[in-house]
Amino acid sequence: MTAPRRLAAILAADVAGYSRLMGEDEAGTAQAVRESRDAAAPIVASHGGRTVKTMGDGVLLEFPSVVSAVECAIAVQKLMAERNAEVPEDKRIVYRIGVHLGDVLIDGEDILGDGVNIAARLEGVAEPGGICLSAAAYEQVRDKIKEEFADDGEKRLKNIVRPVRVYSVVMDQKGAKSGVFEQSKPYLALPDRPSIAVLPFQNMSDDASQEYFADGMVEDIITGLSRIKWLFVIARNSSLVYRGKAVDIRQVGRELGVRYVLEGGVRKAGGRLRITAQLVEAATGAHLWADKYDGAPEDIFDLQDKITESVVGIVEPSVRKSEIERALRKRPESLDAYDLVLRALPYMQARMPKEARNAIPLLEEALRLAPHYAVAHAYLAWCREWCFTRGGLDPTDRDAALLHARAAIASDIDDAAALAIAGWVIIVLTKEHDMALSAIERALSLNASCATAHYFAALVNAFADRPAVAAIHANRALRLSPFDPSAFEAHLALGMGAIREGKYDEAASCFARGAQINSRHSLFPFFQAIALALGGHAGETASLVRRGFELEPGFRTQIFSEFGMARPIAEKFAEGARLLGLPE
Repeated sequence: MTAPRRLAAILAADVAGYSRLMGEDEAGTAQAVRESRDAAAPIVASHGGRTVKTMGDGVLLEFPSVVSAVECAIAVQKLMAERNAEVPEDKRIVYRIGVHLGDVLIDGEDILGDGVNIAARLEGVAEPGGICLSAAAYEQVRDKIKEEFADDGEKRLKNIVRPVRVYSVVMDQKGAKSGVFEQSKPYLALPDRPSIAVLPFQNMSDDASQEYFADGMVEDIITGLSRIKWLFVIARNSSLVYRGKAVDIRQVGRELGVRYVLEGGVRKAGGRLRITAQLVEAATGAHLWADKYDGAPEDIFDLQDKITESVVGIVEPSVRKSEIERALRKRPESLDAYDLVLRALPYMQARMPKEARNAIPLLEEALRLAPHYAVAHAYLAWCREWCFTRGGLDPTDRDAALLHARAAIASDIDDAAALAIAGWVIIVLTKEHDMALSAIERALSLNASCATAHYFAALVNAFADRPAVAAIHANRALRLSPFDPSAFEAHLALGMGAIREGKYDEAASCFARGAQINSRHSLFPFFQAIALALGGHAGETASLVRRGFELEPGFRTQIFSEFGMARPIAEKFAEGARLLGLPE
């Protein structure tokens, strides 16, 4: 028997940032969501709505008309704005709503089919506090509702065959307390990659000359950020319109169509200059990073260069971290190739085979969706390299690693970090030092402020027996991004250089610092033990060797001669390994 159908106005809603809220306060968030639904229930009932089902933070409603559904959505968003007025921004329950008119299948009290799916996908592309409509729904409400609508163009929604034209409600919030974003004009849709605007830095001193200094610094920061090819950077002329204005960062994000905003200020006090900078997630107003810099006015240009370099270096991993968290919050069925790569990254922090096996399927699925995605090729090569070198020497892993590394290098890749990673895989598995160094040079020419590229430049040069150059890149990387999860790579390179130069106590300290950052990486306890043995302290290494074998039971000293190390440095490590009696 065929299931009955009917035409329905469907409203789908969920809570923006629900995973973060639950992670911070599970009981409090659950209660706040229940209270918000209870508060909205009379509005839903007054517009003739029926609650089909609730799913955690989500709710599915059915209405007799699209006008009723949209009027209900607007009333709910205004209610939430009022309820959130006195609530801290990081505790607010803010809904995203999608409305569609479509055919649905009736299954008892439930409704199913594309009509429901499209409404849910529209909710997914709505901004926090916003409402998105399909073209089918918009045609039913145009000229019948006083609010204006912005045409967001056609969008490809996950698992929906045809593109859907999307409209968003431009809500008039001038008379309401903030809690839903105020909109005085249509806003721009977010681009398909992370996006950032750098606002004019405020001159917080009485010295008008600092205005020029601040403007020059902002221009340099924008230029530096523009070298991060996976980042969409708003041009300076567009952000200049906010000069001298008290701005709502969330409104700026909507008007410029960006996910992140960098702002700051310059203050001159006595004989010192102080510059502050902070990175903000536009949708929530949450601060992702902040810092201050001090210097003397006579050093103004050196100070400007230092700040620009630091900001550019730190923004990249900060945005990447936020993007990973955003991808983890998305429903699995809504993931695209970029989201899949982001989801793989946390599994790649340890640099060990067990975690790599979790990342590999995500990266392979990303390449299935986007076969020429060079970043996914580079990361997949990296994971396969760990599986080979520290996970059993299966030639299948080696062949796959080289296949994907060469695919990344041969492409027109514009991600400096991924290109550097591909170069690293090449040197480990082939000892093709020139090819690896060429990839590193290309990566740094793309973005000289990319900390990750410098970390791998340090490693590649250390393996190529160029300790002085390796130290330059390691220290530059640590200066650019001192709290980077990859900082242990710099200590690994510095320790290898110290081994090569016979500074064994210094090498042991470097490896110990690396182990503090990444305690799951098997090379650090082995390398620290080798450094101690070479320095005449082999009797102090038993616990280190034991820890190394716990992490990598199949460790063999053949890695020194077979996996990328130039002969002089490999012989030094082999000598220390023999003193410890490590298996060959």
